[in-house]
Amino acid sequence: MTNPPFPNNNIGYLCTDWQVELGLGAKTALKLIDKDENLSEFSFAQLMDLSNQAANLLASMGLQKGDRIMLLLSKTIEMYAFFLGALKLGLVSSILFNSIGEDSIIERIKDTDTKAIISTTRMNFRLVKVLQKLDPFFRVLLVDQGESDGQFIGIREQFALASTSFVTPATDPEQYSHFHFTSGSTGKPKAVQHCHAAIIDHLRSFEAVMQPNADDLYWCTADPGWVTGTTYGITSPWASGLTQIQLDANYDPALWMRIIERYNVQIFYTAPTVFRMMAQQPEAFYQQYDLSSLKRVYTVGEPLDPNLVLWGRRVFHCEIYDTWFQTETGSIMVANRPGLEVKPGSMGKPLPYLEAAILESQNNFMPDNTQGLLCIRKPWNSMFREYVGNPVVYNNKFLGDFYSSGDIAYRDEDGYFWYIGRSDDVINTAGHLVSPFEIESAVMEVPHVLDCAVAGLPDDLLYEKVVAFVVHDQQAPSLRKLDMDIKLYVSKKVASLASPKEIVFTDKIPKTKSGKVMRRVLKKQYLGQDVGDLSTMEE
Repeated sequence: MTNPPFPNNNIGYLCTDWQVELGLGAKTALKLIDKDENLSEFSFAQLMDLSNQAANLLASMGLQKGDRIMLLLSKTIEMYAFFLGALKLGLVSSILFNSIGEDSIIERIKDTDTKAIISTTRMNFRLVKVLQKLDPFFRVLLVDQGESDGQFIGIREQFALASTSFVTPATDPEQYSHFHFTSGSTGKPKAVQHCHAAIIDHLRSFEAVMQPNADDLYWCTADPGWVTGTTYGITSPWASGLTQIQLDANYDPALWMRIIERYNVQIFYTAPTVFRMMAQQPEAFYQQYDLSSLKRVYTVGEPLDPNLVLWGRRVFHCEIYDTWFQTETGSIMVANRPGLEVKPGSMGKPLPYLEAAILESQNNFMPDNTQGLLCIRKPWNSMFREYVGNPVVYNNKFLGDFYSSGDIAYRDEDGYFWYIGRSDDVINTAGHLVSPFEIESAVMEVPHVLDCAVAGLPDDLLYEKVVAFVVHDQQAPSLRKLDMDIKLYVSKKVASLASPKEIVFTDKIPKTKSGKVMRRVLKKQYLGQDVGDLSTMEE
């Protein structure tokens, strides 16, 4: 591991106090814009004070180093303050997607022994049901309420009155910092654990790929519940002393273009799905806006189609760079970037301090232009340290000295990597990995469902859409109602992004003789392709 050249390895400290010590206290750290386009600005000094207040408040609640907390907050200053304050205090925190379902919250809390959730009263309708299935000592801290009621603790006034003085304890680089959840092809989503040393790779990947100037205005559109939204929407820009914009509103192309034009955004980081949505507008639509401030545009999440690279160049009049990393890697591993010729459709090349390879199995390296598993040689600083409570699954992610990403790719003769697909059944929908098992488990709880299988099918907008193949009983009142019941239930129980975009009612789910769903058969049947060898299929 690289020895960090910091006065304190703590990520929260490096994003705030360190910037003030470097003379950037008066510099704007955050331009926060709400759905009505109201702007609030916060300097690095203010961000330091607010995160110190959050750390002091959390300490006063009895939370101690190593305790886990979760944040169920939208992009508000409280979310950033409490995330950074928790890091300063030594807590281990996770930001949840706002659309997450009740049962998913409960499972995540129980699987990680989380002590508290920081949220707002508008989430109470969901959290009331969550608390019913948790330990009575579990607490919900409400940032927008002053009064307390049972396990709901109002902290609005306490936060405002908390001291702005806080000395961040010396932090070991290997001390746990934050965690995310990721989906596998089987079982529940796993908690991916990172540590404070990750900030080293957050910073050097940001420098190598984004190559910002000190006065650049940066915008990462990713939700902070996603690793991209944390690494490149919180820690990297602020530990780099950069000013960033954050928008607390849903996607709206006109709104997004107004923001780029009004505030002169220089660096823009988003997802290919956003590009596909944007491309539904005629190119003349974008000619209404002055987008000349943009120097570079980056994407991450799913492969960036070559046609989108060319479209982006025409619309934004700058280069478009695709990047690749995973929740487990913690920071960008392979990327197109300034100084490197872009091959449209390619993932680019590994960052200079990393070694990527295509392997078939341990120590079995594939030659150029041959497909295999995309692997990264360990260790690196932002590499995940464990799947919380799943040591066997964690160990299985490595082939000797290499982390196996589960992505199939190949390397060409020039050293560029090209993505092919997944080696498992994980669904990549709009840049988010979704577990088919988790969706299937939810669908099976819906009345009148007898059997179910879920697969990811190609989609022009989402890259892959969630399709559920469902066997129903004869008592189902109507297929239209059952279709709606399934979609609503999955959205409520798992998350809205996991809800099937399409439900195919069928008489039978193809399975192997051992009972494993044959997703390849379902996919090929759906696409009207030859299903191939069915010798392992049950009678």
